[in-house]
Amino acid sequence: MTSTSPLDHDPLDVNALLAERYGSGAPRLTEPALLASDTLARLLSHRSVRQFREQPISEETVTAIVAAAQSASSSSNNQAWSVVEVRSAEARRRLVNEAGGSALIADAPVILLFVADWARAAAIAAGEGEAAVAVDYLETTLVGFVDAAIAAQNAVVAAESLGLGTCYLGSLRNHPAITAEIAGLPPRAVVTFGVALGWPDPHERAGIKPRLGIDVVHSRETYVPVQPAAVAAYEQTLRAYNETHGRASGWVRAIVARVRDVAGLHGREPMRDWLAQRGLPSR
Repeated sequence: MTSTSPLDHDPLDVNALLAERYGSGAPRLTEPALLASDTLARLLSHRSVRQFREQPISEETVTAIVAAAQSASSSSNNQAWSVVEVRSAEARRRLVNEAGGSALIADAPVILLFVADWARAAAIAAGEGEAAVAVDYLETTLVGFVDAAIAAQNAVVAAESLGLGTCYLGSLRNHPAITAEIAGLPPRAVVTFGVALGWPDPHERAGIKPRLGIDVVHSRETYVPVQPAAVAAYEQTLRAYNETHGRASGWVRAIVARVRDVAGLHGREPMRDWLAQRGLPSR
């Protein structure tokens, strides 16, 4: 790896960023349009930020970020998502202490809760004297989660373009009922995840985390199964990165632990029942 970040090279140097992301196996780009793309460079430089300065984020900034999120694609323009902005210190503490959220939530100035929201559509249908039977099906639940994820990624890209740091918070699915209560959600709406927003603490040394080689995830025409050599190469790269941050862990054991048995779900195995309790039975 060429750096452990914050970046010690030109932050818009696309090939340097690729080297950070992929190590010695990084592709090298030559097309002028790619090398000149500020958007590409910013996407390649993404890192999760978990330490923030106390500097507040203006309401106008959050409005612009939400507008960017709403500009994302939406399945059939259903717009089956909402976002709840949480600034209250008390609410953020509850998200940590009662909802099982990551500790950083208490320190980030703004938490955006992205919601798979079929409550709005059901209310509109009721206003027209119609039922909302299709809300009960798995496809409908999936559309809400997918729409929320697409919107959130737009929000993250917009925030990072403004110099803000972000971190996705899947931990907010640990106790969906409590998270929903804190967010004031009606039935047929559930928090899919959160996004922490804040100005990065310059003392945080989190870097650009290595990813699997592009050839592992990018198949052409038909799917190519993973090759042991590619996994071994990534294991070595990620382990070296983790060691620079005081962690002696790799990737293989973590991914095996995630899929080996139900323990890898960390208590979320009743998710279908939890969704049903939120009015999304997903049958």
